[in-house]
Amino acid sequence: QVQLVESGGGLVQAGGSLRLSCAVSGRTYGPYAMGWFRQAPGKEREFVAAIGWSAGSTTDYADTVKGRFTISRDNAKNTAYLQMNSLKPEDTAVYYCNQGLHIGTMRSPGRFNNWGQGTQVTVSS
Repeated sequence: QVQLVESGGGLVQAGGSLRLSCAVSGRTYGPYAMGWFRQAPGKEREFVAAIGWSAGSTTDYADTVKGRFTISRDNAKNTAYLQMNSLKPEDTAVYYCNQGLHIGTMRSPGRFNNWGQGTQVTVSS
């Protein structure tokens, strides 16, 4: 079983920045893509960003975060990151990470059964 531990969330004012981390442990298999997702109260979990396995690999972003968020990873540390800049109140949500076989599979949160506890991001106006 793969364990996913998200951290780095918090309360920030609109326009501020946060950097989230996702540590992966357990029975991990590489190469694998990594992705970030979020779920706001009363809404379904949605895709945020994804990155392929290798250095300089392909990235993918939801239109709502493109140009503001940057996904990256450190394979030596089995950790993925999400740098979030120019945060908006509508970015408020619990943020989760997950891994998949290919970046092309990461846009559908319903594909994944194993989730971590997530990390809360709250953006005040």
